[in-house]
Amino acid sequence: MKTAHTVAQVRAAEEPLLAAGVPLMAQASTGLAVAVARRLPFVYGARVVLLVGSGNNGADALWAGAWLARRGAAVVAVLAADPVQDAMQVFLRAGGRLGTADALEGADVTVDGLVGIGGRGALRPEAAALVSRLDGFVVAVDVPSGVDADTGAVEGAAVRADLTVTFGCLKPGLLIARDHVGDLELVPLPYVLPNASLTALEAADVAGLLPSPERAADKFSRGVLGVAAGSQTYTGAAVLSVGAAIRAGAGMVRFAGAPHAAEQVRAAWPEAVVSEASGAGVVEVGRVQAWVLGPGLGVDASKAEETVECVLAQDVPVLVDADALTLCAQRPSWLRDRTAPTLLTPHDREYARFGREVGDDRIGAARRLARELGVHVLLKGDATVVVGPDGPARVNTTGSAVLATAGAGDVLAGGIGALLAQGLSLLDAASVGAYLHGRAGALSAAGATTSAGRVLEAWPDAVREARAGH
Repeated sequence: MKTAHTVAQVRAAEEPLLAAGVPLMAQASTGLAVAVARRLPFVYGARVVLLVGSGNNGADALWAGAWLARRGAAVVAVLAADPVQDAMQVFLRAGGRLGTADALEGADVTVDGLVGIGGRGALRPEAAALVSRLDGFVVAVDVPSGVDADTGAVEGAAVRADLTVTFGCLKPGLLIARDHVGDLELVPLPYVLPNASLTALEAADVAGLLPSPERAADKFSRGVLGVAAGSQTYTGAAVLSVGAAIRAGAGMVRFAGAPHAAEQVRAAWPEAVVSEASGAGVVEVGRVQAWVLGPGLGVDASKAEETVECVLAQDVPVLVDADALTLCAQRPSWLRDRTAPTLLTPHDREYARFGREVGDDRIGAARRLARELGVHVLLKGDATVVVGPDGPARVNTTGSAVLATAGAGDVLAGGIGALLAQGLSLLDAASVGAYLHGRAGALSAAGATTSAGRVLEAWPDAVREARAGH
């Protein structure tokens, strides 16, 4: 499992080491220099440009530049602010030179040492002007300049690195702002760190959490999922969420919905138990271990409200998605009054229906809503975030833009619902489901584009891949 720690946690871990004289900067800058050297076809004669700010981040770049210059690289430092003087003297004695932004043209590698993990808000104009001229292969030092290390927020110009070399531990922003980070390489430092503030599942973690049927299992012991979705107008959401639940391993799926949606589900998935029910009629579908509530349900008919209220009154885990989120935003007491586990799965616009925008701090926004309503929240996006009212947050690193297609969220809801019905906790079901959804999207796209139906069909392939990787 990937783990990430906040800037405050990093500072606290560094303090006793620095007091004891441990040469952290030397270790970090050497690791940075080696990482840069590995990206060069040759070091001797290579053209390397350093973008240098005033803090330790710029000093790390200068120390690494000195290491490369001693090995024959032509290293030029472009100053955006007054640098750390001892690092500058070492750099110059090693043969490094000072230059202007024109040196960026034709560089084999540019090292971004403008702003480190302490940076907040938009870059200063001098730094932003340099970022606008970046071209070619870029290596960021610790965190790309312009990216908030704790939140991944980007305000204005920010470096888009091909490689980020980070020191000691991962920072949350590196797992959130993945488009700016590029490849990620960790230089170990002898930190003693507390529990991580953010984690990300890897294939082995997913394989370990996936339910495996016992020999004596039957369809009921494997988990029965109820799906309240679809309407006379929106039938596809019902078909996709039911299909995803089946593909994700639910022992049985009980569907309750409007007649036309029920007809479509019955035709697409004969293994589902289908009831032409809506409103309070959802209680008649039979016992379930969890519910998926909301995809394509509609928000205009009173029966939709009755359905949402009825499902939320049941003492089992409920995943609330799509139209059910809109109705719950109008009646948040339905969520606050629940004692059984509840998972909300909004995208940014659905989140805003609860009264405020997501903003730059996605983890903080998801946590705020979770605490206000006493629920877990899966905030969908390129880096999907899963949080509860307290405890560590998780971020998914398998998402991509190929999943920005109609119906993909319905597939995610059905897949997570199946995992809930099979006994996974809210945090585990949501984060495992997000991981597999992301991989299914990538596998089904195969370098091109995909559709929700193809993502659904690729879900078992994503499971096999995770287990094989384990």
